[in-house]
Amino acid sequence: MHCGDHKGAHRIFKIAFATFAFIGLLGSLMLFFGARVISNYWLQIPEAEMTLVALSPAIFFVAISSVMRGYFNGRQNIKATARSQTIEQIFKTSLTIILVEIIAIVSNLSTQWMAGGATLATTLATMAGFGYLYLYYKVRSNDIAAEIKSTVNYKYERVKTIIKKVLLVSIPIALTAIMSSINKNIDSFTVVRSLKQFMSEDMAIAQYGILGGKVDMLTNLPLSINVAFSTALVPAISAAKAKKDKATITKKTSFSLLTSMIIGLPCTIGMCVFAGPILNLLFPNASDGEVILQISSLTIIFTILDQTINGVLQGYGKLKIPTISLGVRSNCKADFEHNFSTY
Repeated sequence: MHCGDHKGAHRIFKIAFATFAFIGLLGSLMLFFGARVISNYWLQIPEAEMTLVALSPAIFFVAISSVMRGYFNGRQNIKATARSQTIEQIFKTSLTIILVEIIAIVSNLSTQWMAGGATLATTLATMAGFGYLYLYYKVRSNDIAAEIKSTVNYKYERVKTIIKKVLLVSIPIALTAIMSSINKNIDSFTVVRSLKQFMSEDMAIAQYGILGGKVDMLTNLPLSINVAFSTALVPAISAAKAKKDKATITKKTSFSLLTSMIIGLPCTIGMCVFAGPILNLLFPNASDGEVILQISSLTIIFTILDQTINGVLQGYGKLKIPTISLGVRSNCKADFEHNFSTY
């Protein structure tokens, strides 16, 4: 695709949307029908089956929402993405509270049903985020149509060729996200199994709950703030590279790294020093996990910088490097946890 080829860009968007709608639907069906196997044999937490079933439709909506967000980000319209994510978080928070309270009353405080309701809120929130993106796209359809009419340098490409190019670009980025997810899954596969060697199963699950619930939620907060910079960097760096504007690339990269440091360093120090008071304030009835939070907080600054650098590399077209980096990290983490549990 060339500069000014709005028609080609929109055609790529439509083909990518159809492609990832199919992939997302396939993923949703696999999770829906494989929830029992995953919960019983992979996670070894049978109670998680209902949670996975409730989460399965979210895969489809996340896939198609990602395509639309990528389209708007490519047009450097970050507002659409930001608003959809804000709406998604608002719906997720409010629906989680409402559904969990209703299910708690109806099911007589069944934790299994309450967890499923909280996950269902996540699924409904992703649907709301996609709904906003779709409506925004419809509202801007006249402007998009006008841009398509003003297209220059249009070059027709076959659908198969476009799908191949989209997959060649998206697979490394997807693998990066998958590797990040694998890092989380390594914990779910190994932590409970390892702890069960030293304590009862109930205590092991409780300890993993502290890590996966309270601690991860707190440490992910600064990461979710910084992700806006890494997301905005991709189209900005790509546009500057297309124009061969090295000065802009250097300026945007330096500014984003500085901003990431400003976000990450205070959060790392604050959560490490004040882990106890933070947990007592947010979880007054279950404030365990001070040491776990202190150790996990040390990763915040490095993960934030990693996010920003990945955005720069992806925008510059170096898509394989973030994937390789995360693959090495996942492998080292798995080896360390295996050796630690064996010891």
